[in-house]
Amino acid sequence: MSTEVLTAPTDERVFHLEQEPEHPEGTSTALGFWIYLMSDCLIFATLFATFAVLGGNYAGGPTPKEIFELPLVAVNTAMLLLSSITYGFAMLSMQDKDLSGVIRWLLITACFGAAFLCIELYEFYHLIHEGAGPQRSAFLSSFFALVGTHGLHVTFGLIWLFTLVVQLRKHGLSPANERRVECLSMFWHFLDVIWIGVFTFVYLFGMI
Repeated sequence: MSTEVLTAPTDERVFHLEQEPEHPEGTSTALGFWIYLMSDCLIFATLFATFAVLGGNYAGGPTPKEIFELPLVAVNTAMLLLSSITYGFAMLSMQDKDLSGVIRWLLITACFGAAFLCIELYEFYHLIHEGAGPQRSAFLSSFFALVGTHGLHVTFGLIWLFTLVVQLRKHGLSPANERRVECLSMFWHFLDVIWIGVFTFVYLFGMI
């Protein structure tokens, strides 16, 4: 009596991977941060558009020529631009694996950023003290919204910078910390570009 042995087909397909493919290190972080910056671009684009529509509605109140102090704003702009340069030196130090240089230039960047915020807060205090607060007119409401939002971004950038300095002192120039320094660099330079737009569109055009 013969028996037949039935064997299962050996060409069964495998529909899963034993191991997930590896992604280039840092790719997802950079992509996610670029997406965040694009969302920030939309926020500022909306605020610029709002100022373009409402910036001429003074409601009988002060006009830009009456309240803007262009020399002070120019000094403030210089503070932020210098902070961008010093951050560039921090990036160069990171390429040379100079941890102390990175920390030193980041702290100098923080000093310029803090000076920018102090001047901006003084400007806001002066305007409100003179009766030109955000409730005075549509022009001032849109002005405080645009410039104030940028100031908040600089504030969060400074908090991020000091947190990053602590991480660098604790863990050194690890790959993760280097990615964080690069992301903060993109954020900081982005704020510079936005401020150049504010300085040109709000202050310079307002004084013409």
